[in-house]
Amino acid sequence: MLKVNEYFDGKAKSISFQSSTLPATVGVISPGEYEFGTGQKETMTVISGALTVLLPGMSEWMVYGAGEGFQVAGQSSFQVKADIDTAYLCSYE
Repeated sequence: MLKVNEYFDGKAKSISFQSSTLPATVGVISPGEYEFGTGQKETMTVISGALTVLLPGMSEWMVYGAGEGFQVAGQSSFQVKADIDTAYLCSYE
């Protein structure tokens, strides 16, 4: 079953689903700066556009473009900046 999620007054939206192996979401983040919290380990892959990301415990922002991804530990938070509408796929473990 599909579930629509909306964050930051509609500036980030996703649809959650069960992939063949793990629960996942696919969504779009509008331009802006955001902080996301995690309940469990996440692997986030940029589909189109780019995200500038500050991961937990890091002091340097990293840029991830289409086809690139990163992991975030569960029970943590990370910051993202988007300059253009950016699509992503996120899987949860």
